[in-house]
Amino acid sequence: MATHTAVRTVYRLSTLSPTPEAMFEALDHEQLDRLGAELHHPDVLGVPAVYLTYGKEEAADTWCAPNARTTGIPVFEPVRRTGALLLLAVDGQVYAVTCGNGYRLVPDAHKDKRFGLSFAIRMIDPRHISGAVTKALGRPRTDISLVAAGTSVPALGIRDQARVVRHLGGHLDDVPLTRSRHANGRAYSAQGGVGLRLPLGIEPADLVEDLRTITQVCQDVIPHPDLEFVDHIVPVTDAITRAALDAALDRHLGAPPDGRISFSVPLELHDTYAEATVYRTRIGTTEAYMSDDFDLAYVLTRARINRPGSRLAALRDGTVALHRGPLPRSSVPLATTRTLDWIQADLSLGSRTYCLLDGDWYELGAGYIDSVRDDLRRLFTDAAVYGLPHWPEGVNERAYNRSVAKVQPEWLFLDGEFINNPLKRTDRVEICDLLTPDGTLVLVKQAGSSGSFSHLLGQAQVAVELLVNSPEARCQFVRRVAQDSGGRIRLPEGFTPRRLVLAVRHKSGATFTPDSLFAFSQITLHRTAQELTTRGVSVEVIPVPTAVGIARTTAA
Repeated sequence: MATHTAVRTVYRLSTLSPTPEAMFEALDHEQLDRLGAELHHPDVLGVPAVYLTYGKEEAADTWCAPNARTTGIPVFEPVRRTGALLLLAVDGQVYAVTCGNGYRLVPDAHKDKRFGLSFAIRMIDPRHISGAVTKALGRPRTDISLVAAGTSVPALGIRDQARVVRHLGGHLDDVPLTRSRHANGRAYSAQGGVGLRLPLGIEPADLVEDLRTITQVCQDVIPHPDLEFVDHIVPVTDAITRAALDAALDRHLGAPPDGRISFSVPLELHDTYAEATVYRTRIGTTEAYMSDDFDLAYVLTRARINRPGSRLAALRDGTVALHRGPLPRSSVPLATTRTLDWIQADLSLGSRTYCLLDGDWYELGAGYIDSVRDDLRRLFTDAAVYGLPHWPEGVNERAYNRSVAKVQPEWLFLDGEFINNPLKRTDRVEICDLLTPDGTLVLVKQAGSSGSFSHLLGQAQVAVELLVNSPEARCQFVRRVAQDSGGRIRLPEGFTPRRLVLAVRHKSGATFTPDSLFAFSQITLHRTAQELTTRGVSVEVIPVPTAVGIARTTAA
């Protein structure tokens, strides 16, 4: 039986002129030469088109040399990477259709970063989601959820306004594509993020008609009600606002790091990132910097030494090349991206809050931020409720915790007391700094930035997860409490915490309030409190007053 479709990945290049000349000029010609790519002109499509193919053979796969040393048996197995890129203009809109490694040829600067996701939230059945890639604001990690048989949006747990949904996969819901005409009622799926991966027509007329259908869907169909939440963070398209944000970020890049800029794996590299072992970062005319992972500190240092007004441009022009193997200089990179795509930034203009993700600006809905702040205010408790003393200037956390234990002699001092991590034997975990007689975990922190505050929240989550999920961790902690308290506090063998208190003092001595937190810290605290609540643990935040009164408020 004849095959009518093939699974391909398609991108929309929204800024390119629909001519063969413009399409070809937009490509990286040095990259094409390096790969030995061949240029073709496929007239059979009946639309303006450019077609490129390549096959690049590397000397030997990267495992050959190390394994030869390990086994004493030299083996030579060459690696051949192939790819195809078809650029075509349909009704004035340029699309890039890729096969194999051809997606590496697509000019990143011209991609419509919302194209595949825009189609997905309109056409994927929300009852049969097979996977999602999300980015938690304020955290570098990309979270990937895969469900082989498919599940509903609520069951997958992605309907969370603290996450940016970057990729969705699932069954298509009644889309008039070539595959539908030949599927005989059988379901098929699509994956939508920056690009769109799905079965497309093989015959020239079928492929062109499928692209027309995809265009019509993105323009005229409203998102499915169960998936419209994906658009809760709105891309910034206004040129004046984008220019103001770029200028603000350029200024911020010239200042010492304060936690507003963090490391973030680009969306399209969540698979390649796990494969890469060597990173070559080039900013400006200096020699490429080699590292075994992305080095945010190096990037920020390189940006800071540039002149005002040129720092952001340096990161846009800079590149990060990912390689697999010990000799990247002589190998074709797994991927090459802009340096800017690796940073996540949190900035405000007036009362509006924005974040930079994958090189693009997004606005966090004002209504959502207001609701987060309202929820956070309910978490904050006055220090006097727990009888916490003022924190003297110049006193470190351990000394302050000892002073609390003196003021509250029934509390147990556990600062610096660790249990072994059952999940990783080489790690030791500090569950809390202080413990109240009723089993409340108290974690104490001097926070000077969103980074240090996020570290406190991470510690809180790890402590709760271990005590809830690990019998071994619970047993260790119960024994530790009984030993350190001289038998005064005896927790039940099956102890799990019911309350967690975060006692926080700002290093500057400023008042610590929900409004003083950076937007990412607000969202991270809100999300952490929600996650711990689902574990049956209530969260309270206590701003610890400084012994020397300071009236100002500083962001953390």
